[in-house]
Order: sequence, then C-alpha cells, then structure tokens
Amino acid sequence: MSYPHTSFFANEVDDTAQLAKDLAQAVSSQLPTDAVIYLNGDLGAGKTTFSRYFIQSLGHSGSVKSPTYTLVEPYELDDVNIYHFDLYRLADPEELEFMGIRDYFGSGAIALVEWSEKGGEYLASPDLVISINIMPSGRQFTLEAKSAHGAKLLQQCKRV
Repeated sequence: MSYPHTSFFANEVDDTAQLAKDLAQAVSSQLPTDAVIYLNGDLGAGKTTFSRYFIQSLGHSGSVKSPTYTLVEPYELDDVNIYHFDLYRLADPEELEFMGIRDYFGSGAIALVEWSEKGGEYLASPDLVISINIMPSGRQFTLEAKSAHGAKLLQQCKRV
C-alpha cells in the first residue's frame, strides 16, 4: 500500500519550530494514540532541534536534551508519554532488546527515534519518517507516512 509524502523547506530555525508545532498539534488531536516517528539526517541536520520543539509543543516546559549517551529520554506529560531515542552511539542493535525497547512502544506513547537505521529489527515500525537534508540556505524536510495513522497525521498537519 502506498501512503502520502510531502516536503517542507525551513529557511531558519523558526520554520523548523513551526513544523514541529504543527505536527505536534496533529498528533495531540489524535490522543490517546501511539505514534512512532523516525527522524533521519546527517549530524547537525536538526533532528534534536525538531524533537525539542515537538516535545515542548506537547506541553513539556523544561529543557529537552539529546539522549545520545542514555539512548532514551522519557517525558511524562499530562496527556501522553513521549520517549525520545537517539541511537547514534548504539554499538549493536541487540542492546535495545536488553534495555526493554519493546516496552516503550504502544500504550498511547509517542516515540521519536533519531538514527533509526541503527536499531534494526528491534524498533517498532514507523508511522512517519521525517528525513532532514542540509541545504545551503536551510533544511529540506521530507515527511513520509508509513501507515494509515501516519497518513492521517500528515493530512492534519497544516504546515505541509
């Protein structure tokens, strides 16, 4: 089955913030629901920046740090639990099994996964894949739905 995809160009970080806010609003309109979002891109592309704005748009008022060394940073909000993964330093995908990765998916939680390609078969399938490419004048975001739920989220995201 083919699902929709779209793209968005961010000239500056405020554009990234607005895209993250719009997607967070689309997700929050579906709560309680599971959502698995993969964030792909080179070092410095803006995956953590996007995650920060997304998590804050869902109601987190504190700082959002990259979970590069811890692999996962949980955010327990009033309406939803968010798990922010950064698998950049993951040496072996099997480590995810030992940390109980399957417990983080489902139960109405949102999972943001940076460097998903390092997780192999241990990750839940994504609803959305967001690829971020560094361009000379900003960032090119490509958002691809990978499930019916992801397609619905894209449809409700007014920025794309």
